[in-house]
Amino acid sequence: MSKALQRVQQCLERQAQYAGLNAFVTRANATQIQDAAKAIVDSEFDGSSLAGRTIAIKDNIVTTDFPTTASSKILDAYKSPYNATVVEKLTGAGALICGKTNLDEFGMGSHTRPVFTSTTQSPFKRNGEALSAGGSSGGSAVAVATGQAWAALGTDTGGSVRLPAAYTGTVGFKPSYGRLSRWGVIAYANSLDTVGTLTQSVEHARDIFNVLDSFDPMDPTSLSEIVRNEAEYQSIASMEDKRLRIGIPLDYNTASLSPEVRRTWSQLLTSLQDAGHSLHPVSLPSTHQALSAYYVLAPAEASSNLAKYDGVRYGHRTTGPDANPKENMPLFAATRGEGFGPEVQRRILLGAYTLSSEAMDNYFVQAQRVRRLVQSDFDNVFALPNPLLDLRAEQSSDGPNVDILIAPTAPTLPPTLAEVEKLSPVEMYMNDVLTVPASLAGLPALSVPVKLQNGSTEAGDVKSIGMQVIGQFGDDELVLQVGQIIEDLQAKRN
Repeated sequence: MSKALQRVQQCLERQAQYAGLNAFVTRANATQIQDAAKAIVDSEFDGSSLAGRTIAIKDNIVTTDFPTTASSKILDAYKSPYNATVVEKLTGAGALICGKTNLDEFGMGSHTRPVFTSTTQSPFKRNGEALSAGGSSGGSAVAVATGQAWAALGTDTGGSVRLPAAYTGTVGFKPSYGRLSRWGVIAYANSLDTVGTLTQSVEHARDIFNVLDSFDPMDPTSLSEIVRNEAEYQSIASMEDKRLRIGIPLDYNTASLSPEVRRTWSQLLTSLQDAGHSLHPVSLPSTHQALSAYYVLAPAEASSNLAKYDGVRYGHRTTGPDANPKENMPLFAATRGEGFGPEVQRRILLGAYTLSSEAMDNYFVQAQRVRRLVQSDFDNVFALPNPLLDLRAEQSSDGPNVDILIAPTAPTLPPTLAEVEKLSPVEMYMNDVLTVPASLAGLPALSVPVKLQNGSTEAGDVKSIGMQVIGQFGDDELVLQVGQIIEDLQAKRN
């Protein structure tokens, strides 16, 4: 039996074993994926590291072989006529797509609790109660954490790859905005959406990134070759000195950090310092406004992107008297009322209001100004200039000039699903407080599991806490290298 077929067999066995966790919306047909595995010949893929590997795809990335629903009734059983560019690149490298994973509806949420599909559960428990898998890429994270897939693709708008990675003990990587193609990704917020990866190790994240990282003429937000070359040139320069200047963002040390998270963060920084790297406190003052700005900008873009789901062209359409195409407004309203869950409706309404003439200046325009301040804060602390800046004078030379930032991914350990049920929408939005700033600035960010220190009864089965590595725009390789350093430190301690 070939290695590819063995991997597929293990994947199918794990999918059956962990079916109750609801990681998948649609699973691969066993016969189909086994036949594909039998056809894998390493030489056909020029020694590709992905040949014969099983990879799951978040269900808001379109595929021809599986329905793409975004976990929403509005797209019930929708089947795309084309594959997303990232899917084409994976299959072109010999990867085997093993299913579509669960998510918060259209990626709007932090705990993978869609209304129209089942809630995804973490493989970990506390006092016998199921824990949140994080969101919105919770299905992808659980699939990887339980071995139902070798790796998975997710999308990260405000932390939707990094947060579930932190909750499930996996590696979650959000590349710089524009590095990976968005062609074929169902849009939530165009200026923020980024395809990311969930893997068991940083090495696997790099393998996938190297396959997917290229310009795509089909994607208007894809970085040009000129910018990519400039970023790569700068990234190589930043890796010349192996002794890192590590920034500690003081503004991330919020009152909401749990003792376990704060202690693990401190001990990781001490380990890095003992390894010869230097620590430098940095200030990112606009961090405190970042979350508010995000929840103005993202819903505004969402309200525009979701306007096309009207029951006329494709997707769900209401039945009964309102289904008369001559009565467009009743059809439109009834279809959207049935097809969208409450969180999606909430964000559409919020976004429509902030884009209205009476509110745009006070909300949307102000949020864009905050976003610019957040980007400027990051530029002022990194040693490397931002390759997107036309005028280098925009970047201050008086800052601490660090290579990388390290901070927690989530402020607390994963809550139980019962605790999540009691949270208000605003309390759930607060979960993204440490991941949103990097998203607003479009920076590469990696969540790496770090062993939980001095075990806590609050942790339950959880053995690690996600620590976030944030780099300058385009410096993705350095972010991955620092993630590898952290993994190596963990291995030595074990």
